[in-house]
Amino acid sequence: MVRDLDLAEDLAHEALVAALETWPRDGIPDRPGAWLMTTAKNRALDRARRSKVRQREHDALAAEAPSQTTFDPTTLDEVVGDDLLRLILIACHPVLSSDARVSLTLRLVVGLSVEEIARAYMAAETTIQQRIVRAKRTLREARAPFEVPRGPELTARLESVMQVVYLIFNEGYASTRGPRWLREELSDDALRLGRTLAALVPDEAEVQGLLALMELSASRARARLDADGLPVLLLDQNRALWDRLQIGRGLAALARAASLASPLGPYTLQAAINACHARAARAQDTDWRRIVALYDALVEATGNPVVELNRAMAVAMAYGPADGLALVDQLIEDGELQGYHWLPSVRGELLARLGRHDEARAELHRAAELTQNERERESLLARAARLA
Repeated sequence: MVRDLDLAEDLAHEALVAALETWPRDGIPDRPGAWLMTTAKNRALDRARRSKVRQREHDALAAEAPSQTTFDPTTLDEVVGDDLLRLILIACHPVLSSDARVSLTLRLVVGLSVEEIARAYMAAETTIQQRIVRAKRTLREARAPFEVPRGPELTARLESVMQVVYLIFNEGYASTRGPRWLREELSDDALRLGRTLAALVPDEAEVQGLLALMELSASRARARLDADGLPVLLLDQNRALWDRLQIGRGLAALARAASLASPLGPYTLQAAINACHARAARAQDTDWRRIVALYDALVEATGNPVVELNRAMAVAMAYGPADGLALVDQLIEDGELQGYHWLPSVRGELLARLGRHDEARAELHRAAELTQNERERESLLARAARLA
């Protein structure tokens, strides 16, 4: 309505404060969302009336938002079928660069912190904060309309929307910081969004690939924590706890993605790697050479150093820890993953397999210092202690 994200945030905050002040006294209204929306809209009208400079905007706002006591957000668009996905589609505006779209949407719509977004991008928090500020300014100056895209406009935003969904899932799958390693509510949100998006554009291969990746990864959720809530590495997980129904859904989505596109895209390649694990009844049955080949294709498609780190671990499993360690050491020399805690964690694991326990303990301690997640830190320190 107001065409200004900063103002919209202020109005939303004012409405929430008003609710905190009045609901304990008067009770929660029958339609809390409608109450908040009406309160925010009225605050917007009050602000506009107080500013002669913004008289023209007040007239436009009053025309767009006539006085009413209820507001149903689904009236924005009935096709999408999910409020959060609808907002993500709106926020991933083409006037912004891809990184700006995703960063702004993760902060504004999803509610991830700047720190969590920075970890996803492996960037400084100040960089992400500046990117978000610039994105808001760009949208304000362009007076970009906030509308649900359709047809070609929706297709043009799909890549950014998929990245948002994927990063929501990742933050739920392995939390950046805090006392919990898994944040199931985020993973569940991402899965719901992925399923809705796949139904909305069923012939987009990478959307199906993303859904397959999330379904297959999430199928291991029950096996990823021990009785104390500490992370359990993939090779040590009890595969009887894996969700076979979810694996079936993931494999079906992967098959559909593979039927729609050749060569496979990055999300579909990652799903194919996860499928290799899902199909192995035991850890020792895993087809590591196929996984290495899939990682080769993924490195070529993305050039991502984190993918190269994962490939190094796969090489270690397929051809021996010395070969994997050589690749990890090359990544250290390149310097792109400096400060990324999984780098010393993987190096420590490979050193341990080579019997170099003192060096391995040092790497695991370094990884523990770098992570901001309490449970992950405990797990790394426990692994280091076992090497003693």
